[in-house]
Order: sequence, then structure tokens, then C-alpha cells
Amino acid sequence: MSFELSLCLLTLFTLAAIGTPIAYAIFVGALVYLGASGQDLALAGEQILAGLYQSFVLLAVPLFIVAANIMNAGTISDRLLQFCVAAVGRFRGGLGHVNVVASLIFSGMSGSAVADAAGIGKIIIDMMTRSGQYTRGYAAAITAASATIGPIIPPSIPMVLYALVSNSSIGYLFLGGILPGLLMGVVLMAMNSFISHRRDFALEEPVPLSELPRHTANAFPALLMPAILLYGIYGGVTTPTEAAAVAAAYALLLAGLFYRALSFRALYHILVDSARSSAAVGLVIGGALILNYIVASENIPDMIATSLVGLDVSPIVFLLAVNLLILVLGCVLDATTIILVIIPLFLPTCRELGIDLVHFGVVAVVNCMIGLITPPYGILLFVINAVTRIPLIEIIREIWPFLGVLVLALLALIFFPDLTLWLPRLLGYQG
Repeated sequence: MSFELSLCLLTLFTLAAIGTPIAYAIFVGALVYLGASGQDLALAGEQILAGLYQSFVLLAVPLFIVAANIMNAGTISDRLLQFCVAAVGRFRGGLGHVNVVASLIFSGMSGSAVADAAGIGKIIIDMMTRSGQYTRGYAAAITAASATIGPIIPPSIPMVLYALVSNSSIGYLFLGGILPGLLMGVVLMAMNSFISHRRDFALEEPVPLSELPRHTANAFPALLMPAILLYGIYGGVTTPTEAAAVAAAYALLLAGLFYRALSFRALYHILVDSARSSAAVGLVIGGALILNYIVASENIPDMIATSLVGLDVSPIVFLLAVNLLILVLGCVLDATTIILVIIPLFLPTCRELGIDLVHFGVVAVVNCMIGLITPPYGILLFVINAVTRIPLIEIIREIWPFLGVLVLALLALIFFPDLTLWLPRLLGYQG
């Protein structure tokens, strides 16, 4: 490692350790590298502009953010919850099951774990704590855990970012996330059922089955969104970026005209909040583009690939080692930074070892989502704490069982690639 790169990393980690936003830490570290190596500092701006102008796919990020915020602002979330309560609320631990199923459905609309936790998650936590059957910590923990499904089932903002750095097909990445997302939902519901029986949670008042068709009809237009997105992409009607625009437009029509639950004032606030969120993601992307240039200049990916191939590392051992590293990094770094800065280091090695990049991408995104609920940094824990005022210590105390089963699901995805690749291959993927 060169002196300039060492100085860059030292600056980056020092700034991050004292609480500087990661995007700014990356920018400053990159400028330190360029200055120390005698390169023109304007190269930073050139790398950002070149990366952004060549990445039409990045337009999908703000569009999915807008769609998620519109879904949260209207009555769409409430209608989805009523449908979920009618469908699975009758079992022991019913509201916990409702929590997971609601996240499975909402994930097909937002592509964002934070949007899931802050929107529909807050509503279901209020329902669980109001019933008096669940502790605040348990309600918050299962909400945070189920929100990790949001970016796995399409659409998925993290998968869009992974496609940016790996040149993988967004369509096949989206398809590859469906079964892993369902697997995460199953293991979370299984753990909720186990804990509910162990703690003897009382049964909810069941919604009569005769009312299920009415709740289904109320939620049906919202339930159509994932189907519209997938048909648009895989039917050849839209590109993934255009599908994101369709999602935002459909959410706007649904909330504003069909349900009549969105005022012009609310729409203005949604657009402002979406712009702020998009800008925050954009700053990290800009910093990552410069940092990736530095990493390429230092030839680090090829060095890693050469050294690992020389050690005759098997693909499964490599996958386990990389995922262990991502799990550890997930404790202190956010998912966007890991996807844009860390994961590109290992892509040449994946190609050398014959590891499918769609499989690797889906597994890496699942891993990054687990990092969102891993103490001490897990950002979803802080989001839930911010929107509900439930103390962090109560949430962390209850999160461990759900964290454990999600890690088991991750191991299953590593050892059984067909869980990820079956659907993409069914629809023509040759990997």
C-alpha cells in the first residue's frame, strides 16, 4: 500500500470515527490522496461528472424514493395493514406476523428499508404496543428486522447501486432477490411464532374471514404495483429506470386521485424530503466514484484477485470470508458505502473464481441489510428510535434472535446459489 493511499484511508477513518458524515469523510480523504500524489484536485470533479453522466440507471434512485414517500404519506400504508391483519393477524403473535407480511408487500413498492421502517413500521409498532401484549422493545425489534426485506424484493435501491459498480443486469438482480426476500420473511415469522409461544402472547381478535375480500379489494390497487413493475421490466415494456418513473407516477395517481389522500401541500413536502434523501445518497455516490478511481489507480482489485488465486482459495471459502468481512463492516458502515466502495474490490476475484455476479450481488445486498440492524451502528435501530422514542437499549436487547435467523438465511443463500438464481435462469439468465 502506497504512502498516499495510507494517508487517504487514515484521513477517511479518522473523520468517520469522530462523527463526520461518511460522504464528507470520503471526499476529504480522496482530496488528501490527490494532493499527496501531486495530481490535479479538479480530477475529483471530473470523476464525479463522468460517473454520473454515464449512469442513466442512477435516475432510478430518486424515483423510487419519491414512490416510497408518496406511499407513506397517503392512506396506502393503512389499507395494506388492514389487509395484512385480516390475512395473518388471527395466529398467535399475529401482529408480529402482520409486521413481516406488511414489509414483504411494502418492499415491492419502496425499495428502501428506511422508508419501510419509518412509514409502515411506525404504524405497526403503535398497533403492537397499544394492544398491551408486546413490549416496546420487541415491537421495535421485529419492525427493524422485517424492514431489512425492503431492499431485497424488487424494486431495490441497493441493487441499483450494485448494478452501477458491477455492470450486472438490474432486471436479473431484481428477479434474484424475490426468493431470498421470501426466505427472510419465512425465518422471521418462524422466530416470531417461536417467541410468541414461548412468551405466551395472547391471540388477537380475529377479523372474520367474510371481511377478507373487502380488505383485499381496498388494498388491491396498491398490491398491483409490484406486478406492474415486474411486468414492465421483464415484459420488455420499460427499462428499470423507466419502471422507477412508472412506480412514482402510479403511487401519485393512487394516493392523489384514486384514494384522494394527498394534498398539494403534502406533495410539496414529499418532493422536498425526497430531494434531501436523494442528495444524501448522491453525495455518497460522488465520493465513492472518486474513491473507486483511487482504488483502480492503486491496482488494488487486481492485487487482491491475484493473491487469492495464488492461494488456491475455493469459491465457497472466498464467499464466506467476504461475507464475514461485510458483516463486520456492517456494524460501523452504512450499506451504500459498503456497496459502492468495498464490494467493487472483490468483483475481479469473483470473475476469476467463476462466482456468478448476480448471486454475489444479491448475497452482498442481503448481508448489507443485516448490517442495518447490527449493533452498535445499525441505522434502522436509530431510525426506529427516532420515530418512536423507544430507547435503543430496549430495541438492541430484543434484536438478537431476529439477527440470528437472518444470518442463517444468509448462509443458506451462500451455500445454495439456486435460491437466488432459479428465477433469473427461468426467465433466460445464462449465468
